[in-house]
Amino acid sequence: MGVISRGVKNAFRNGIRTISITSILALSIAMSLIMLLALKTVDAKISSVKSSIGNTITVSPAGVRGFEGGGTLLTDQNVTDVSSLPNVSSVVKTLSDRLTNGTNTNLTSAIDAGSFGNRQRQQSSSDTQTAPRNLTMPVMVSGTNNIDSLSSLSVSQFNITSGAKIDANSSDNIAMIGTALATKNNLAVDSTFQVYGKDVKVIGIFDAGNNFSNASVVMPIKTLQNLSSQTGQVNEMIVNADSIDNISSVTAAIRQKLGDTADVVSSQDQSQNAVTPLQNIKTISLYSLIGSLVAGSIIIFLTMVMIVRERRREIGVLKAIGSSNALIAMQFVFESLVLTLISATAGVILGFIFSNPVLKILVSNSQTTGNSSQSGGGRGFGGGAGGALMHFGGSAQNTLRDIHAVVGWEIILYGLVAAVIIAIIGSVVPSFLISKISPAEVMRNE
Repeated sequence: MGVISRGVKNAFRNGIRTISITSILALSIAMSLIMLLALKTVDAKISSVKSSIGNTITVSPAGVRGFEGGGTLLTDQNVTDVSSLPNVSSVVKTLSDRLTNGTNTNLTSAIDAGSFGNRQRQQSSSDTQTAPRNLTMPVMVSGTNNIDSLSSLSVSQFNITSGAKIDANSSDNIAMIGTALATKNNLAVDSTFQVYGKDVKVIGIFDAGNNFSNASVVMPIKTLQNLSSQTGQVNEMIVNADSIDNISSVTAAIRQKLGDTADVVSSQDQSQNAVTPLQNIKTISLYSLIGSLVAGSIIIFLTMVMIVRERRREIGVLKAIGSSNALIAMQFVFESLVLTLISATAGVILGFIFSNPVLKILVSNSQTTGNSSQSGGGRGFGGGAGGALMHFGGSAQNTLRDIHAVVGWEIILYGLVAAVIIAIIGSVVPSFLISKISPAEVMRNE
């Protein structure tokens, strides 16, 4: 008990020294905790990103993004070829088109062209002087063979507000329409509208959660292929691998099978846009954590070396009256522990206060790396692979924006453990120096 009490008292023998040492150590421990917290937070976020992206691979015609670019559409035969590849669990195919009032439909778009739409029309016209000022926007129509695949429709939700879902494998002239389009054209379930000169029956009305999609039409892909005279054509495939571990091999197999006729983008490729800045933060946090722990250990080591050298006479006296090297070393270990535990308490408080601000700085510095400049396609239905990439680009930004550090009891425990480790490491060499002190030599020098 005497060893412990002397160690505790010795920690406060010099007030100025105690305050200085604990202040510097507290900053070191606080930085260690902040970096450890950032490391754990980023690790959890990386795992979340990878698990949320899933096993999907997007295949689109080479050079085509939605209604931009140029090239040749894929075919049902391409879908069959991809479906037969190893480790492919399912393939969802889509076909998109534009319906223009007075040309191939009697539907009126629920979207007002506004200044942006009119400007786009003028820019695409060869004669900007004669380009119409009051543009009527086209109605987007998508055909799919799986109405439950939200990724193929480029939406995050799809709720039926009235009626029912269409049979995606049907070839009948049936469709679902968005709530905004239904309201604009006074359509209800069992109403009909015209597409390509044919009557199409409304089976259901849906809400997809955004204005663009709610002004769209969804049909079975066979129906749209037949009505638009694009039999057997496809402008996007969403391929699902049977395991996230097989995404790379399936992606390579698709590229080899389709060659230059298709652009293939896997969810693994997409996830890298979000994971790269997170990996940067993780690397910085790891190196900073190591640096903080090393700095703390050096601080307490130098402090204890200085204290041992100052107390040579005291150590010599203790040895002369029968104290062993181990007992004297334990006294200094407890002194070191007291200093580091006081520092750890202050460090945990500082870590709690500054964890999120420091993490935000790391995110801000790394966010530019993760920005993707993907272009092409559109939001909602018919965006193609470009739409999927733009949707994922937003998710990547949200991934960085939504990072928040949470300080829990586990982190506090880590702080205390770090303090004990620092104290022990810092006391090892001083304990060795104590064992080398000779009582007779100390007394003679004194």
